Amino acid sequence: MESRLRVQGHPIQPMLVTFPFGLFVSAAVFDLADVAGGPAFLGEVGYWTAVAALVAAGLATVAGLVDLWDVRIGRANRTAVTFNLVNAVMAAMFLLTCLIRAHAPQRGATGGQLATELVALAVGAVGVALGARLMQQSDRGRAAEPAGLETVDGLPGATVEIARPRPF
Repeated sequence: MESRLRVQGHPIQPMLVTFPFGLFVSAAVFDLADVAGGPAFLGEVGYWTAVAALVAAGLATVAGLVDLWDVRIGRANRTAVTFNLVNAVMAAMFLLTCLIRAHAPQRGATGGQLATELVALAVGAVGVALGARLMQQSDRGRAAEPAGLETVDGLPGATVEIARPRPF
């Protein structure tokens, strides 16, 4: 699958997906500390970290939908659609916990909400595996490209581009 949204020739969506996943993990760690008896502010930090992750997930979803626009029907398309759906399920589970906590006075997590977050992270781990498979499928059709800082020297003009993908 060739990405339409690229920075320096690299697809944006795989870069964006790491932010919500990392923030969701951080939110769960803060909530675990809160449920385990830590200071009350940890629950508040966990809540706002999950909110930031939801915003980042929205941006990653938009980039994923733009990339899906030109994917031909086949294995890459099925993997890409499944990848985006799995990530949406993870985000929806965190959204559910955030909506429940939004009206609480201190926004701390309960044991049930923490369990929901941990299940969401397990779902997200499936998304990570699908993302890795998608990148492998994408790299199969390309020739080996040089890697390292020496490839950055002498790059022309704009660093962000929106382009039509190369034909298969």
